[in-house]
Amino acid sequence: MTEAEAAKQVALEASSERLELHWQSIGTAERDVLAYLISPSFTGGPYWPSTRQAYRVVRRAGSILLATDGLSSPFDDGDEPVNGFEMELFIDTPDIPEHARGALGEVDLLKQSWAFELLENVAKTVANAGGITAQLQQHGALSLELPGVSQSHHLGEQLPPAFVTDDDCIGVLLGGPEPDFATHLEDMPLSPVTLVPVVLITASELDYVRAGGYDARQDLLQRLKTAGVGHRSALGRDSVV
Repeated sequence: MTEAEAAKQVALEASSERLELHWQSIGTAERDVLAYLISPSFTGGPYWPSTRQAYRVVRRAGSILLATDGLSSPFDDGDEPVNGFEMELFIDTPDIPEHARGALGEVDLLKQSWAFELLENVAKTVANAGGITAQLQQHGALSLELPGVSQSHHLGEQLPPAFVTDDDCIGVLLGGPEPDFATHLEDMPLSPVTLVPVVLITASELDYVRAGGYDARQDLLQRLKTAGVGHRSALGRDSVV
């Protein structure tokens, strides 16, 4: 291992440890991560900063949080001293189906949940874009649509009809509403990292954003806050539009 490779390995391990400490501060962070037998980067999948593509699990009071683990890893290639895309994504929900929750220490079952499938697909989109921190800084929270719900593994069967549009899409907000914990980590090894919430919205709310663009998106953020929905993706809630 060269000196440069050794330095990157140290930064990678330090980054992982810092993220783990943060997740431990907001709930019970599982020791094991959701990972792949073969990194998707070797099989035509989207490029992440390193070959590490994994997901953390944090069991909170009344919810389960799933977070990407690797979007902020230092780049395997290149010499730029930054924490990858300088961001990680997460989804926090009280509504993981019982068969997919698992007990403490059992994480693999969560791959059978709508929340993991949703986060995984959003992560692919974000990775293909090379991260979205610049867009979030410019526009605030963003909205994203995922088509083909009926062809999904778990989304179609686990999400209530109120979250699926007539044209077979679901929508999410990225970057808001803000959660009940810090989302900006200034003390990462190489550069600051932002933790970006992924918030599932109803079909009516997605149609509202489609029609109204930026102003509707900002209004929707405020409505979710006012209604007490916040950053959590709850399947039993009423639409706020």
